[in-house]
Amino acid sequence: MKLKIALMSLGALLLITGCSSKKPNPNQIQCSIDGAKAPAWVCNGAANMKDGIYAVGSAPKSPLGYSFQREEAMAIARDEIARRLDLKVKNLLKRYYSSTGTVNNQTAERVVTSVSKQLTKQTLRGSHLINTWVSPKGTMFVLVGMTNEDIKNSLKNAVKTTYKNDEALWQEFKAKKAQEELEYQIDKEFGE
Repeated sequence: MKLKIALMSLGALLLITGCSSKKPNPNQIQCSIDGAKAPAWVCNGAANMKDGIYAVGSAPKSPLGYSFQREEAMAIARDEIARRLDLKVKNLLKRYYSSTGTVNNQTAERVVTSVSKQLTKQTLRGSHLINTWVSPKGTMFVLVGMTNEDIKNSLKNAVKTTYKNDEALWQEFKAKKAQEELEYQIDKEFGE
């Protein structure tokens, strides 16, 4: 009798726990697009990661074909990377100029703007496609990224190009040995 009660209790317990619903983890992102489960990166969007900067772009299905749709989605993602890098670069250079006092405010603003434009041009060449996902309704999502190493190299080249375009400013920059300090700041911001 005791064995029957124990077995019935165990069966009831298994039935209750088997039918109970699992509580969702609040830290887990539920990503669903067009009624289908999408990769987490699609819903997470742009992010600064330890090894670089990533952004998501999307484009609706196009009568011009898959290649056009992919290029459109990649352009949107690259634009997001460029905007975020532009802001990071402007903040980095402004912090640098205010801490070193190497150039006057008007010159510093001109250099910051020029470096940002140069970097944006180079970013379009330095970024690469990492992943692609197409929703059930045909919208294409792409994950585009740029490593910290690529960012660092592009930024250093953009700084040199900007200063070399203004010979007087370049001489002032070299004379004060500010280039090493700026490169140190770039390495610090984007890793060595």
